[in-house]
Amino acid sequence: MSKAEKTKQFIIEKTASLFNTKGYLSTTLSDIAQATNLTKGSVYGNFANKDELAIEVYKYNSGMLSKSMSRSFSDEFPTTMDKLHALVDFYRKNWRSVFSNGGCPLMNAATESDDIFPTLKNQVKKSFEDWSGKISAVIIQGQKNGDLNVKANAEEYASIFIMLLEGGILLSKTTGDEKFLNLALDKIIHMIDNELNILPS
Repeated sequence: MSKAEKTKQFIIEKTASLFNTKGYLSTTLSDIAQATNLTKGSVYGNFANKDELAIEVYKYNSGMLSKSMSRSFSDEFPTTMDKLHALVDFYRKNWRSVFSNGGCPLMNAATESDDIFPTLKNQVKKSFEDWSGKISAVIIQGQKNGDLNVKANAEEYASIFIMLLEGGILLSKTTGDEKFLNLALDKIIHMIDNELNILPS
């Protein structure tokens, strides 16, 4: 990695929590300079403008979340049921760190970018599509393995899981009460165990 690339990465990492907490539109160049301890000129020497930096920070934030979440689908969890349960466990165990860093970067960016920051909105759309695709792929593999109900629509369940997760996060973060996220996670577990799982006759 070149010196210029290292500087860019430094700026992205130092402002990742700032953008997610304060907002992509509300974060100022002064905020960025303060967070990085760099001059405004140094910041703009590495990024054409704040929007370009905001996009790169979003990619970093969403990428970190995706990487952490994707561990649930790794070989560490051998069966499809294990993988789906691990996804729920990830949110049960990590919601505090997600909240302390401003909440879900996908939801924050989606809410903020709608109609006024189309480039960021397109990035968020891609993130949700990738997330849905990963969950769908796990369900489809489980159906092929004979572990899950073949009549279940994998894409629909993936979408419902994401809607429940995002809604639970939104309500819990807004109210400061984790019960809403836990209700959402409990509902997902119920769907996994009673709708997707092939229950013994």
